[in-house]
Amino acid sequence: MNSNNPVVAEAIDAINNGDRAAFVATLTPDATMSDDGSERDLGEWIDKEIFDVNGRFAIETQGQDGLGMMVRFRNDTWGEMKTRWRFEVGNGKITRFETGQA
Repeated sequence: MNSNNPVVAEAIDAINNGDRAAFVATLTPDATMSDDGSERDLGEWIDKEIFDVNGRFAIETQGQDGLGMMVRFRNDTWGEMKTRWRFEVGNGKITRFETGQA
C-alpha cells in the first residue's frame, strides 16, 4: 500500500528504494520534522534513522488524505516497530513531517 497523496507516495518510494536524493527532492528547502515530539535536524535524522541504516516503510493504515498513517517501519538499528507519521504538504512539496512510536 502506498499513500493516497502523490507527494507522500513519492517520498515513501524514495525511502523504500534507499534514494536519499529523491527523498530530499520531495521536501521544501526549509522542511522541518519531529520524532516522538522532539524537533530534530532533518538532514541528520534522515541519515541516522533512514538512509544510513536501510530504513523501510510499510503503511498499515492511512487517513483518506494520505497525510496521516500508521506504519511498520524498520531499520538496521532498531529493527521493526509500529510508528505513526503525519505529513504536511504545500505547493507540491513536503513542508513538515512528524513521526513517533505508536
